[in-house]
Amino acid sequence: MLAERGRSKRRVTGFSNAEHRSELLRDRDRLKLLLEINNYVVSRLEMNDFFRAASASIRRFFGHDATGFWLVDEQSKRLKSAVLDFPSSRNTLAFDVLDIPQERMEKLRARAPVVETLADIERQFPPAVAARLRSESIISIVTLPLLGREGPIALMSLGSRRLNAFAKEDIPILMQVANQIALALDNALAYERLNVSRNQLEDQRLYLESEIVSESGFEDIIGKSKVLRRVLSQIPIVAPTDSTVIIHGETGTGKELIARAIHRRSSRSSKTFVRLNCAAIPSGLLESELFGHEKGAFTGALTQRRGRFELADQGTLFLDEIGDISIDLQPKLLRAIQEKEFERLGSTRTMHVNVRLIAATHKDLRAMIRDGSFREDLFYRLNVFPIEVPPLRERREDIPLLVWYFVSRLCRRMQKSITTIPRETMDALVAWDWPGNVRELENLIERAVILTSGESLAAPLAELAPSHSQFTPVLTFRDSERNAIVAALKATSGKVAGKNGAARRLGLKRTTLLNKMQKLGVTIERTANVKRAVQNDLPRTSLHGSDSEHDKKI
Repeated sequence: MLAERGRSKRRVTGFSNAEHRSELLRDRDRLKLLLEINNYVVSRLEMNDFFRAASASIRRFFGHDATGFWLVDEQSKRLKSAVLDFPSSRNTLAFDVLDIPQERMEKLRARAPVVETLADIERQFPPAVAARLRSESIISIVTLPLLGREGPIALMSLGSRRLNAFAKEDIPILMQVANQIALALDNALAYERLNVSRNQLEDQRLYLESEIVSESGFEDIIGKSKVLRRVLSQIPIVAPTDSTVIIHGETGTGKELIARAIHRRSSRSSKTFVRLNCAAIPSGLLESELFGHEKGAFTGALTQRRGRFELADQGTLFLDEIGDISIDLQPKLLRAIQEKEFERLGSTRTMHVNVRLIAATHKDLRAMIRDGSFREDLFYRLNVFPIEVPPLRERREDIPLLVWYFVSRLCRRMQKSITTIPRETMDALVAWDWPGNVRELENLIERAVILTSGESLAAPLAELAPSHSQFTPVLTFRDSERNAIVAALKATSGKVAGKNGAARRLGLKRTTLLNKMQKLGVTIERTANVKRAVQNDLPRTSLHGSDSEHDKKI
């Protein structure tokens, strides 16, 4: 009896020792796991490498078959896959972004681990998720929220092919692991936010520096003509609003100056004014310039880059020559203007910005709509508040002011002293039509200042009349303008407006042409008489002022 009792006591003691050794080994493995995770945290691995290293360590401890780390976007209620680790599988991933069911969001906010079966996943998530898990024979899942300073920032999911693979006693160690990983992730995301903010400030600094270096326009809008004052009067009306403005005018008329003036008078004046000449960027690169790109989005995309829409966030974006944007890119531009959201090239993440758009073009966008090269819906979105900038030939009284302004500025830069401009020089400059507008005038004055050796401006007037060695205008500008209008009316048989009218031929608005005709005393006879005048090659005065009762005064 005593011998039997001794043998029984030894058996109990043997079992207790085995259990004790097993528990000690498990404690050792638990501490080893936590130490490994901690080492990954302090070694500052790149985040995806950190996730994969942590996944391997956790798998050695629990022996499970799948690990997933998902970043939480609580604003959009979506999960974005960071790492999905199926070590024994060679299948490719079937999903990257998932919507979070409301029930799951509530569990996340409760900050508690969730142990589930495949049936639970099938009930909550899209079929593609359950199908992928089923294909891997995953039937038992535990999910833990990774908690940051302001709530759930990610999920860690472990999957197993064994039923009830995760017991209650596993939860504490899993929560310890989750806390360590969450600490690393929260710090990494905070660093990334700081880095993004720093990069954004650096991008804006570099952009503004390039603006200062490349600035070749004018500090102010120079002129006092009636047509210019009419344009300037519209700026204080539209500037305080956030409405889209489209500025139309010939090349070199100063459309960017109008855009900058609107920005300065707006509530966004303390923010960035970002410009982009759409005609100066190859069409294949324009999307990247506007919306930015991710690293590796295309050949040569070695780093992530912010687009002009991001740079202009809270400020104003000026898109010059918007008529040069390709028809393929126009829908994305329309969405960015209308919804204020877009994706960088190579990214699925939607960016949200608050940008005031000002566009400009010298093209006839309505004609482009008719020939299918410009979207009608984009045109109407841009054409909220149109501003027409007059060409220099329609504001000739401003030319002397501009000439003196350029001469003064260039003299300071070149350290010259020019005090007089010959009368014949100024008359020639005022009489010229300036097809390149203010930009052409500025370039000519710069050449003149360079050529001048004394105190009187020596302008290269021969450039204004290439067929003559000297510029000697025969007709006054009034005569030239009258003759051009008369010729156009003859060519169109007296038709003023419309597709084949004189206004279109002259590049003028119908109302502008009628005002000029009235000012210059130009009349048109009845259609029959005009046709007969053209057929008989009557002198041009037949279309001028007349006392005939058959004439119609405009």
